[in-house]
Amino acid sequence: MAMTVIDSTATNIALPTIGRDFGIDPAAATWIVTAYQIAIVMTLLATAALAERLGYRRVYMGGLALFIAMSLACASARSFEWLAAFRFAQGLGAAAVMGVNGALIRLTWPKALLGRGLGYNGVVIAGTAAAGPALAAFLLSIGDWHWLFLVNIPAGLFSLVLAARFAPDRLPETDRFDKASAVLSAAAFGALFLAASQAIHGRWSQLATGLLLAGLMAGGILVRRARTSTRPLFPLDLIGHSRLRLAYAASICAFAAQMCLLVSMPFLLEGERGLSVATVGLLILPMPLSIALSSPVAGRWADRPWAGAMSAGGLCLLAVVLLVLSFGLRSAPPLPLIGAAMALCGLGFGLFQVPNNNVLLRTGPVTRAGAAAGMLTLCRLTGQTGGALIAALSLTMIEEGAVPALLTAAILALGGAAFAQCR
Repeated sequence: MAMTVIDSTATNIALPTIGRDFGIDPAAATWIVTAYQIAIVMTLLATAALAERLGYRRVYMGGLALFIAMSLACASARSFEWLAAFRFAQGLGAAAVMGVNGALIRLTWPKALLGRGLGYNGVVIAGTAAAGPALAAFLLSIGDWHWLFLVNIPAGLFSLVLAARFAPDRLPETDRFDKASAVLSAAAFGALFLAASQAIHGRWSQLATGLLLAGLMAGGILVRRARTSTRPLFPLDLIGHSRLRLAYAASICAFAAQMCLLVSMPFLLEGERGLSVATVGLLILPMPLSIALSSPVAGRWADRPWAGAMSAGGLCLLAVVLLVLSFGLRSAPPLPLIGAAMALCGLGFGLFQVPNNNVLLRTGPVTRAGAAAGMLTLCRLTGQTGGALIAALSLTMIEEGAVPALLTAAILALGGAAFAQCR
């Protein structure tokens, strides 16, 4: 998991360098990131369903092997087109790892300690997200961008050894795999993601409209097929559970609020305060570090009767800090106070995330652990995409758009808190 997270954050830092090497403009260079993300969102539910058919361990290790092989291919790419293609294939491997990771956690940790396991997983994700930009900067200072992919190979091989030794080898849950639904899922989520990407970058066109309509049409057919299936690839059986439905909604709102904050803050700090990029990065760093520190604590309390109230309280804390930031940044507060506010945002998010993930993974039957893990990641990606879209629209359509984006993030956090409390 650390590899897939670092790969996403580190590659963002290297985009200008890669663009210069291949002689392409910055807008085209973003396809290196988009190709990776779209492969994940297109195949996430399909790989989760495939894991229930073939076995979680087999799909996880297969995805990890593909990720390693495509890392080597990316480092060897001689053209931008081949690099984007290899990044797409690398995203397919990452989808298998992400889609099955939650199921492996559920099957590995004793039921009474699952919350603690999720807390440690939160430490890994938040900690590596914080370390990604620093690692990328270090590698780019001593070598070229190829090393960002080459570093995955020894880490990936070590991970394969660990998975071969310790990953639970559970028998398949079913002997069926709905190929038609897998194609529909890829078409629906891929088209909708591309349309959202066009909107985020302010390039809405007839093509984007066509993608939106195609995605909605494929999604409608996918849902119709799911209604007549006993093990639907699009897990309507899980979504139909009221507690899970509320937890899904809370997760989407929380990640949307987080992404609104992360997209808006650089515009406020660089544009309003004239701070350097390095300073902005240091001011945002306390947020993932705080998530990493608070996640194990939240994991120990994830099974308590008041865990729902703790989740809601964490998002309320996030909402309050977002409101303070939206109104207070204009008065040019001292930089340490901004860093402290970001740390409080991370604390609130950490207290929310682990108990909510605990509900997402253990509420449904263990025979649907793959679908539950896929939905957990899909909610995160949906929320992050929606938050980026909201922030981008605010920044492009509204004067002084960064402040309204923070206010919108606060509203989203409060909405997530309401869902978390009700579940």
